[in-house]
Formats: sequence, structure tokens, C-alpha cells
Amino acid sequence: MDIAIVGGGAAAVGLLDALATTEGEASAGDGTGTITVFEPSPRLWRGRPYGPDLDSVLVNAPPAIMSIRNGDLGHYAAWLGERGADHVDGLLGRPLVPRALYGEYLAHTAEKAMAALGERGWHVRVVAARVTEVVRSGARLALRTDDVREQYEATHTVLCVGAGTPPDLYGLTGNPGFTADPYPLADTLDRVPAGGDVAVIGSGLTAVDVVVSLAARGHTGRITLLSRSAVLPYVWQRPDDRRPRHLTAERVAELHRARGEVTLDDLVGLLRAELADAGEDFDELAAELVGTTSDDPVQRLRRQLAAVGDPRIGRRVLQEAAHTVGPYAWRLLPESDRAWLRRHLRTAAGLASPMVPVNATVLLRLLDSGQLTVTRGIHAIEPVEGRFRVRTRDNCERTAESAVDAAEYVVNAVNPPPQAVPAAARPLVESLVAAGLATLHPSGGLSPADPRVHVVGDLAGGGSFITAGIPGVAAQASRTVRALRTP
Repeated sequence: MDIAIVGGGAAAVGLLDALATTEGEASAGDGTGTITVFEPSPRLWRGRPYGPDLDSVLVNAPPAIMSIRNGDLGHYAAWLGERGADHVDGLLGRPLVPRALYGEYLAHTAEKAMAALGERGWHVRVVAARVTEVVRSGARLALRTDDVREQYEATHTVLCVGAGTPPDLYGLTGNPGFTADPYPLADTLDRVPAGGDVAVIGSGLTAVDVVVSLAARGHTGRITLLSRSAVLPYVWQRPDDRRPRHLTAERVAELHRARGEVTLDDLVGLLRAELADAGEDFDELAAELVGTTSDDPVQRLRRQLAAVGDPRIGRRVLQEAAHTVGPYAWRLLPESDRAWLRRHLRTAAGLASPMVPVNATVLLRLLDSGQLTVTRGIHAIEPVEGRFRVRTRDNCERTAESAVDAAEYVVNAVNPPPQAVPAAARPLVESLVAAGLATLHPSGGLSPADPRVHVVGDLAGGGSFITAGIPGVAAQASRTVRALRTP
């Protein structure tokens, strides 16, 4: 077996680790297999999120959520070891390390997996080139890179190309003072003077990273979050040891086998049962969720911080289910239910991927001081005489002199939509579709049309409406390895 892995980020690490650790190899390990990883970036194994950056850019989840080894919640924590004690979030009670350090974990895991595979007889190599085309070559697949002098062949190709490219919603690319992609923040924020007025497009986790990093650099100028919804992410609550008994993939599978379908009402019923076991009120949780898009964002953030230690399990169950049950249940739901969930993306995304308390504390301090403000209902952002003017949805024009809505610098913190094709991978995706090896899924992403082609990560077609996190990527990697070893 000759496996070509296109992309060298977290998804590729999960795949290599699963190949190295899964027992019962049925179709490999006889000393004749090859694994070739194609990655042109110098940030091998780290991808866009986990390369070198400011120490203020933190891993945004407790260690148990960040294990790249599927089914082993302690894998990352074990690697982190005593170093975690230097990075404990006092409110969360868990270590939250700089993302660059998590990148070291990914690199260590990949290197260890490659060494283990080499000991079994695999020939593993990394090619520093971008794959631009995959076509059929008899019974094999031919991969062509941007280095046209060489062609590579494989029996199986796995796409691990990462998430999409941040969209420029207001057509600001090319204007002085505009940053289209904020990462690495160590580079982009270096161009922003400490006293400059900064507008950040978006109010999600990337926007939180930008604001917190500006504060860490001693920024004294005004900061404005520009958002259509002004919905800030929820705040992580302190993890507990309780595991869901009703809202699980196993229970969802039972419902599907028994009735042939699973609906959103079924999932709500499982959540109701979970809360009833804990003596909690479903309607109280539902009211909190309904208020996500209408509540004042500052007051809501204050309540969220105060509830970090709240013993109620409702939000914790939903957060876990979003990453463990969600990707499986999503494919079983009728389209009407999926459409309803998409309409509530901001609530779901903010709940499934909360911000860490240490960052929430910084935001609240800046909001209370008046240095940070949140502007809702953004309609347009226009460059005018060296600054940026904002129009809100009610067409009320804000002047360039507005202390709230005008800025000298604009940082784009809009996240790419789930299953979006990264700009660098478009030629590759187009070649797969043209060759009949894959199809574009109607709701986004790429679906293999040939058993020799696999997709791991957010590009997987038909996936959940929430961008894939590390747990989902690790699970996909594990499933892909099982498929590779199935004749």
C-alpha cells in the first residue's frame, strides 16, 4: 500500500498516529508500504493555527478536548506533563498553553508515529511541495505538484488540507491598514501602533484572540468589534467528570436502527432525559440559548464569567455532544432540521466552541473601561481618506470622526464557513472533481467518489455545520485508517 497524505497539519498528525497505533493491521506493515506527506509550508505538523505566535494566543480548550489520538483523552495531557502547571487558568482549573506549544505536541506526535511506522517496515517521507492535481493512472493515482518535474503515485490519497480561507466580506483587500488574515498575530499586530484605533471584523474566537493579543502588547488605542450579530462566544465552564448517558452516539444509533431516522426532536428528548437525571430544568437552559442573539453582549459575558463554576450540566452536555454526537447525528437529520440549525449558527458555534475564562476576563475588563466596544448590525465598511467608515444595517452613516465606528486599522477576524475549500487547495479539488474521483457536496466540502480517495478534516463533504475541531478530526482520522485497512 502506498499512501499519499496531502497536507501536513493536525489532520495529517491524527492520521499518522492512528496508522501507528491501531492494532490488527490487515493490509499493511509487511515492509513494502510507503507513506508520503506533501506539505509546502515551513510550519510542518502545525498548520495555520499552531505555528509560532504570541504567547497570548492560547489553545482554546481544556487538554482532554485537544488529544489528537482518538479515544485517548489523556494523550495530550500526558505529553504536556508538568509544563501545564505554568499555564493554569485559575477559573477553569486546567492548563491553557500558548498554541505554539500545542504545535510542539503535534510535531512530537507526528515524529513518534513516523518512527514507529518506520520500525514496522513502512517507508515514510515528507515532500515540501504543494499537490495541484490528482488523476487516475491505471490502478493507481498520480499526484502532480507545483514542482512539475516530478510525479508521484499512490494506491490511496488522503486530503488533509485544513479549513478554508478567511473571507473578505467587505472587499477591503489591498487597502492600507487592512489585514485580511490575522495569523500569526505576532506579525500582523506588529504593524499596528499602540495608540491606533483598531476595528476587528467579527466577534468569534479569532476576534477574541486579536483583542486579547492587542491588550497583551499594551495597546492603548480604541478597539471596536464590528459584527452583524454582536454575539460573543460562550465561556468555558469548569470541566467535571460526568459523562452523558442519554445524549450519546450509541443512543442516536439505536434510534436510527429502530426507526430509520433521527430528528432534532429526538436529540432534544435525549437532552431532556440527561437534564432530568441531574434534576435540572430544560426550559431554563432553552431560555438561555434563545437569548444568545438578543441579550446585551457585555451583560451576557458578565453572567457567563460568573457561571464558570456553576454545577449545572446543561451547557457542558451540549458542548461535548456538539463534537462527539453532532458529526454523526448531523448526517441522519432531515434537511429541514439541518436548515433550522444553520439558521442558528451563531448560537451553536458560540456554545460548541466557547472562549476560555482567562480571555473572557480580559475582554470584560476592556469593555468595562470603555477601550473596547461592540457594534452590532454591520452593513458595510468603506475606506475613506485613510480611515475606514462603517455603515450599519439601518443605513445610518457613521462619519470618519466617530469614536466608535471609525478606525485607522481593520483586522479581519471572520472565520471561513465550514467545509469551505482553502484557496491553495482549489486546483487540487477541481482536478479530483474533473477526474470523477470526488464530488462537491451540495452543502459544502468534498465527497470521495472513489474508494482510493479519503478526506480528513473540515473539507469532508456533508459534515456538521460547525467547523471541525480536534476531537472530530481525530475521529475522522481513526475511521479513515480503518477504511484503508479494509480490503
